[in-house]
Amino acid sequence: MEEFHKVRRLPPYVFEQVNRLKASARAAGADIIDLGMGNPDLPTPSFVVDKLCEVIRDPRTHRYSASKGISGLRRAQAHYYERRFGVKLDPDTQVVATLGSKEGFANMAQAITAPGDVVLCPNPTYPIHAFGFIMSGGVIRSIPVAPDDTFMAAIDRAIHHSIPKPIAIILNYPSNPTAFQADLDFYKEVVAFAKKHEIIVLSDLAYSEIYFDGPPPPSVLQVPGAIDVAVEFTSMSKTFSMPGWRIGFAVGNARLIAALARVKSYLDYGAFTPIQVAATAALNADDSSIEEVRSVYKRRRNVMVESFARAGWSIPAPSATMFAWAPLPERFKAMGSLEFSKLLIEKADVAVAPGIGFGEHGDDHVRIALVENEHRIRQAARNIRRFLATDEGPGHNSGRFPSATEEAEKEG
Repeated sequence: MEEFHKVRRLPPYVFEQVNRLKASARAAGADIIDLGMGNPDLPTPSFVVDKLCEVIRDPRTHRYSASKGISGLRRAQAHYYERRFGVKLDPDTQVVATLGSKEGFANMAQAITAPGDVVLCPNPTYPIHAFGFIMSGGVIRSIPVAPDDTFMAAIDRAIHHSIPKPIAIILNYPSNPTAFQADLDFYKEVVAFAKKHEIIVLSDLAYSEIYFDGPPPPSVLQVPGAIDVAVEFTSMSKTFSMPGWRIGFAVGNARLIAALARVKSYLDYGAFTPIQVAATAALNADDSSIEEVRSVYKRRRNVMVESFARAGWSIPAPSATMFAWAPLPERFKAMGSLEFSKLLIEKADVAVAPGIGFGEHGDDHVRIALVENEHRIRQAARNIRRFLATDEGPGHNSGRFPSATEEAEKEG
């Protein structure tokens, strides 16, 4: 039977191949250290959980909620933007609560995309940035990720050589998966370009609070006049370790926010009200819980970079996000990121995300998520050290290597 039109437009989900191999290895008794999916393992702050438990006892909160978010939550997000970025937002017209930034991006794509519309999207990037528009009938033109002159040259070429003219440009800094950061001068250039050519700017700022080196990442809305062309998406998933709660935001241009809110009104009734109230408490609190999350990821980053380097795999230290963008070791580059990721599971009991899953220009890298504790990260490094020291490279099939735990048991 022929696949449905929208399903045909989607490639096979690369990460599912790794997930199947990971599940199979675990079923066979392997202790897989999972550094693949960006699924935070840290607990949600206790005061947020306490607020949820308090509110959930009120049966009135079990009714349908507000699709665009309860007013208190939208006000809290507006206050966060003013406190953190110095940006003033109208919570009634310039803020919408979403079911995570992923849902927000996908529904914005539905709201603004006509069949055949061209959208400029970084490659590699988080998959929904491209496939939200592809599922909505749009066409993606890939642009570089690095926020430098190559980026500006690429979008300038795209404006002059894309037919029809692009309707939007996607930004994602700090970037998933590459961890690139952008500064305010870069945003100023992009906003000036967008206003000149009358195109929309969609900025994904999900990792605004997960940074380690240098100043805090800015918002594109800090640029004077950016509100005329830009919408920005944020998420509570990483900042407050609330991934399963599904709370995010879209803020910015009132016309675009209204379009998103209208689409959402047909699709959902918003997140469960107690979750929205608890999220409000998180946003209105001081920054102590955010600082703790940031320090945990920084320690994990340092352990990962140091221990993997000793294992023989040199990885650039990310300055932000909860990911490292790791080049494939030299002798494995020819096999590509998917096969290398499978090899790591089979022979080192370590799972990572293949770079090809983020776009074809990511195939010489894998993404490593800092979602295991420091002990487990060091254990992953020991497994990888044995793998790199023993394996002869692509085509060699010496079987799975014993894990650190198995070797310790033998020695005992």
